[in-house]
Amino acid sequence: MMQFSKLQEKINLNPALDFGDIFNKSIELFKKSWAHGLVLQLISMVLVLPFIIVLYVPLIMAAIQGSENGQMDPEVFNAIFAGFSILYFVLFFVAILIISVLVQALKSGFFRVLKRVDHDEPVKTADLFYFFKGKYLGHILAIMLATLGISIVAALACYLPIFYVMVPISFFTLFFTFNPELSVGDIIKLSFSIGTKKWLITFGLTIVASFLASFAGLLLCGIGMLVTAPFAYHPIYFIYKKVVGFDNEEPLDRIGKE
Repeated sequence: MMQFSKLQEKINLNPALDFGDIFNKSIELFKKSWAHGLVLQLISMVLVLPFIIVLYVPLIMAAIQGSENGQMDPEVFNAIFAGFSILYFVLFFVAILIISVLVQALKSGFFRVLKRVDHDEPVKTADLFYFFKGKYLGHILAIMLATLGISIVAALACYLPIFYVMVPISFFTLFFTFNPELSVGDIIKLSFSIGTKKWLITFGLTIVASFLASFAGLLLCGIGMLVTAPFAYHPIYFIYKKVVGFDNEEPLDRIGKE
């Protein structure tokens, strides 16, 4: 694990990156990691589905009761929403945060798996749940709230800044995954530092990888998205690896050990 100053020093070196090289390496790593990505997608669905059911079943049932001949009366629709208590919306917001934190913890676990696969180290499905610990989940929650705040500010500024901040935000998970001892403030600073220096190539690779993952998934009758969607994470992993790298003197396995 590297300290803030050392990480910032590596970013300041600003090594040149090659679009084609990173893209090709991403494809090669995806060939070895696709099964783990599929497991990530399936577990995420299993975690999210119960929350969706609990949150939306009351609304659906009320809508059915207030509808006639399968069509919702606008007045009934407005009455349903007016009838929701403040408590429901608070619970809704809390549930969304819980879902986001759990999915983010899985995503961090997946980046950890990518690192292990990339270095030909043994991988277990349990590695995806590595960050499902209280000390990590609280940290992830703080990062999620910071992400929400930054996104809201960017959206209020006529939405254009969203295109800028989306790149630094994409590095939040990587800095947390491989340096969980960093504070939220340090993670944000480092992410904006690398995001600013490598904005164009990160944005380009993310767009291309996401497009190809979606296109390939659609060719596989839609269900293929479960397999192809995680490919979008691979380029940003290699950008982090090439710019920041990993501390070989302190293997990733030591993260979180007492």
